[in-house]
Amino acid sequence: MSIDLSQFHQIFYEESYEGLDSMESCLLDIDCSNVDMESINTIFRAAHSIKGSSGTFGFKEVAAFTHVLETLLDQIRDGSRDIEPDHVDLFLQSVDCLRNMLAQLQAEEPVSTEQSNELIDAFNSILDGSANSESAGQSECVKSELENAGSSAETSSVASDEEGGESIWQIHFVPDENMLRTGNEPLRMFRELRELGTLTVTALVDRIPEFEGIHPEECCMGWDLLLDSKAPKSTIDEIFEWVVDDAELTISEVAGLFDTSVSVEGVGNVDSENDVNAASESITDQEPIQNVDVVASEGKKNTPQLPQKTPEATSIRVGTDKIDSLVNLVGELVITQSMLGQMGEEFTMDKLARLQEGLAQLEHNTRDLQESVMRIRMLPISFSFSRFPRMVRDLSRQLDKKVELVLVGEQTELDKTVMEKIGDPLVHLVRNSLDHGLEVPAERIAAGKSETGTITLNASHQGGNIIIEITDDGAGLNKERIRKKAVENGLIGEKDILTDEQVNDLIFRPGFSTADEVTDVSGRGVGMDVVRRNIQELNGTIEVSSEEGKGSVFTIRLPLTLAILDGQLISLGEQKYIIPLVSIVESLQPNAEDVNHVAGGCDVFKLREDYIPIVKLWEILGVEPSTKELSESLLVVVDAGADKVALVVDDLLGQQQVVIKSMESNYKKVEGISGATILGDGTVSLILDISDMVRMAGAYHQSSKVVSINGRHRAA
Repeated sequence: MSIDLSQFHQIFYEESYEGLDSMESCLLDIDCSNVDMESINTIFRAAHSIKGSSGTFGFKEVAAFTHVLETLLDQIRDGSRDIEPDHVDLFLQSVDCLRNMLAQLQAEEPVSTEQSNELIDAFNSILDGSANSESAGQSECVKSELENAGSSAETSSVASDEEGGESIWQIHFVPDENMLRTGNEPLRMFRELRELGTLTVTALVDRIPEFEGIHPEECCMGWDLLLDSKAPKSTIDEIFEWVVDDAELTISEVAGLFDTSVSVEGVGNVDSENDVNAASESITDQEPIQNVDVVASEGKKNTPQLPQKTPEATSIRVGTDKIDSLVNLVGELVITQSMLGQMGEEFTMDKLARLQEGLAQLEHNTRDLQESVMRIRMLPISFSFSRFPRMVRDLSRQLDKKVELVLVGEQTELDKTVMEKIGDPLVHLVRNSLDHGLEVPAERIAAGKSETGTITLNASHQGGNIIIEITDDGAGLNKERIRKKAVENGLIGEKDILTDEQVNDLIFRPGFSTADEVTDVSGRGVGMDVVRRNIQELNGTIEVSSEEGKGSVFTIRLPLTLAILDGQLISLGEQKYIIPLVSIVESLQPNAEDVNHVAGGCDVFKLREDYIPIVKLWEILGVEPSTKELSESLLVVVDAGADKVALVVDDLLGQQQVVIKSMESNYKKVEGISGATILGDGTVSLILDISDMVRMAGAYHQSSKVVSINGRHRAA
């Protein structure tokens, strides 16, 4: 009887990815001058396990590659060979290669062996003793691959000349709609491609919605490109390196199938920056270039693809103590239910006290069961922190900085969903600290600091929230420079007086950047505003404090889970809504003398020394309130980013924990609403998205400035 091994594939993938994470972590900690043999043993065991399992499942490419990797590790382990810095680079490159191969197997795609074959050659040259860390016989192409810090244009040109003449590359590039929010700009990529040779562009416009549905931060286009260039595929890969996880991207060689002297109809050859702009912005009815599958000619060596994102885990490991607790609680619940069921069959009024006691016990057991189930989804934040040592190592080399990364509170637990969604904002904040915050060694020494900068990630629990701090000991925020840039961008006036907190908050404005030039790391003015928005979508907040010359601290406050929400139930007319409790500062009843109307704007409320804008929820939500007199209503003051606003409601009905149901998956996305829940009486209550509400209120007041005069509309 044969056994279907495919049922075990998912376990193999998850264990292999964990093994690769363990290998990468140990490799990053290795000190070649004082090697910890336990780390070498850990790396060897992970590689050996992947080799054995892949061989069992018939994944021959993975097994063959890991065998060579394991052979070098075995020599280092038994002391017959010393580990060198170049070996560490080679092993790290092998980890990326294995992740690529496993991702392709998991997606049921053919396994690409170009990268693994190059690495096998490098391993064999070391094992044969024909190469060392400074071997002159090693090719420029392999050197570039092993350095993993981005090849220079000069190195790429040398490699290209060695490989032969010009090639024609067909590039199919369809970004995810959220790619622009990550700070990546297609036009910049096209400019870089144009510098490599002759570029021809066709816009794919089939995804563009009607005009009313276009969002300025969503990318609805795609492109088919033809590049006639001597550059190797590795150089093209580097241009798309930052978007490979956020786009549908295929790069294939089609030499000989196209005559590059003939332009694609309606687009033409791109020979100038204006041509690039025209090509990228054109929206035509042309049929896109069809994909052409081409078998590369024999002997032509393709450059390896960039590492792919590890597929999201569909399962989590749960400790037996959590399972035992859950089983015990279910047992208690069954006993309570049995008691109440029996009492219901023989109920008399003299048993009312016992019934109330039983219901209280049922409520207690249900709450414990809910908390126990939520704990099963809780994972240590180390799963999210683990990506940063490698990222900091590579970026510090690229930026020529010395950086020490300190991770604190790695065992702090939070919900798996929150952890997955906070990953990208954390990556941007760490990159920002490394690029903008930390100085180069010479500047740090001149300022009396250690030449090695420090970035600290600290996670801790505080009440029902998790606090994540990203701290650096760099130059801090240059408040004068930020203010000057804000004036240039028209964000503030030259005579405006701002507190330090308000100046710091300017970095979260859309399009704001103090970088002198755009690089692959930063400077595009897209990022910090997206970070804040993503965190607010998780019902969280972000704050920044900085001291010039000493460093900065970014503090993120998040709920432990997105499934359960502590909320304030409010009434507005006949409707009931829920405001997240984490957003509420205070509630009060206003006095008429504290309310002022700003000409051409909204009402404001004087709260102690501050003036807070008033948002009349009934105008935004389109419901009829019990009263429109502010003195007879209640104001709920909430945090909206760095500012506060006061929401006008009819009444406060009480606080309660609610189970969040997604509007988007059950109905459709609704502006101003982050979700819904079912109340105890069976009615549905909508959960307000505070940030969206403030934005909608601004749009409402802007549109209300248009008034009708003599049958014509003009700005008030």
